[in-house]
Amino acid sequence: MDGEAHRRRRSALRAARQAGRRSPETVRRLRKSRAGRLWDGMWGRLTEAEFFDHALQLAALALLCFFPVLIVLTEAAGRDTATVVVRWLGLSHEAAQAVASLFVPGPGSNTVTVVSGFFMALGAIAVAGTLQSWYRALFEVSRRGWRDVVVQVVWLVCLLVFAAAQAALGRVTGALPLRGVAGFLWSVAFWWGSIWVLLGGAVRWRALLPAALVTSVCWTGLGLFSARFFSESIVANEQRYGPVGVVMIIISWLVAVGVVIHLGSVIGRMITERLGTPLVRDTHPAGADNG
Repeated sequence: MDGEAHRRRRSALRAARQAGRRSPETVRRLRKSRAGRLWDGMWGRLTEAEFFDHALQLAALALLCFFPVLIVLTEAAGRDTATVVVRWLGLSHEAAQAVASLFVPGPGSNTVTVVSGFFMALGAIAVAGTLQSWYRALFEVSRRGWRDVVVQVVWLVCLLVFAAAQAALGRVTGALPLRGVAGFLWSVAFWWGSIWVLLGGAVRWRALLPAALVTSVCWTGLGLFSARFFSESIVANEQRYGPVGVVMIIISWLVAVGVVIHLGSVIGRMITERLGTPLVRDTHPAGADNG
């Protein structure tokens, strides 16, 4: 029996050594395949864009600057901020109650001073400017001075319209499959228009469609993931750490939003290049002397 066990151990060690020798060759083969080249190209683009650092930056700006604006606007419109956040995250009833505890209005909460309103506006514009700089670097669009600020304000207005229309769609469509399809199509329209607006119309519509489609797919996937896992995490963290635990999960979700935006835009740009779609319109008419 001892001899048999010894032979088995030797066979297992020999198989492990052979597998170790095959692993580098397998890795090389995978990296040379089409899927491997696509992954290397996508990861290289994401790394070049410093996507994780930018995602953290977006999360910090959204928490410190954008959320206060959201609270003021929703209260001014007579709506509940917690309801808006819960719909964005797609949370369960128990998780929604934990999030609602973060947005309990206090006395004088609907009073906004000129200074606080000014800083909230600057914060919201900073969020729009961060997104604009990402898209500008990815689609190779140069800065345009003060006109970029105007574009950022226009995008913020579009964002508020999108949020209001999304909430209205949820009430009108009713059935879950129909609501999902309508939400996805509306998401494609929003991201398609967002990229075009933030780039000031410098890139043609057709070249931006792949980025809008991929971003919407990633956004939908994040929504499904959020409904399943973020709800459980919020409830568990609320029980363990209190409101701070809920805030930690919301920050994680905001970081995930930044990653989704980067992933969608990078893959979309790669698809545009594969299709050979030009980014800008031909400014020279046919037959003209380009001298």
